[in-house]
Amino acid sequence: MSLLLIVVGLIIILVILGIIIYSILIYNRFQTLKNGAEATLGQIRVSLKKRLDMINQLVESVKSYASFEKETLTKITELRSSVLKANTTEDIQNIERESRNILGNILVAVENYPELKTSETVKELMNAIREIEDEIARHRYTYNNIVQEYNTKIDLFPSNIVANIFGFRKMDYLQFEEDIYERPKINF
Repeated sequence: MSLLLIVVGLIIILVILGIIIYSILIYNRFQTLKNGAEATLGQIRVSLKKRLDMINQLVESVKSYASFEKETLTKITELRSSVLKANTTEDIQNIERESRNILGNILVAVENYPELKTSETVKELMNAIREIEDEIARHRYTYNNIVQEYNTKIDLFPSNIVANIFGFRKMDYLQFEEDIYERPKINF
């Protein structure tokens, strides 16, 4: 009888140990995904700042041909300072939308001045903006994939138990409005 108690005791200890090890592994995976998402959001913030820097340079190149309202320059400055302070996907989505609107207005100005479209500086800036648009899209794709895995783990059994115990909550996807899913059309 005592041998049976020892075997049952060992089995119980092994099961408890297995649950503890599994919980630690799942917890670590949640933390890894969360940190990966935060790092990727940081990369998106940097890319948005680069985009705003390029837009600012583009404004400087274009304003000798077209008169831009002081409001445009002020808005770019405000957005540049808010990019690195953006902590939520909603903040980043707002900055994305605003910078996209400013870029659209600048492109309209470029279209109105044919000699400006052939300017080497403007061409280089437009190519740089195109590259940054691709970079933002890649980072957003990576972020959303990480969030998808994280959120799926929160929904699936038994990892949802670990998520509830340690307070892991679903993360928001980074989505931009329908009308800005495409890069701005930059034609020469």
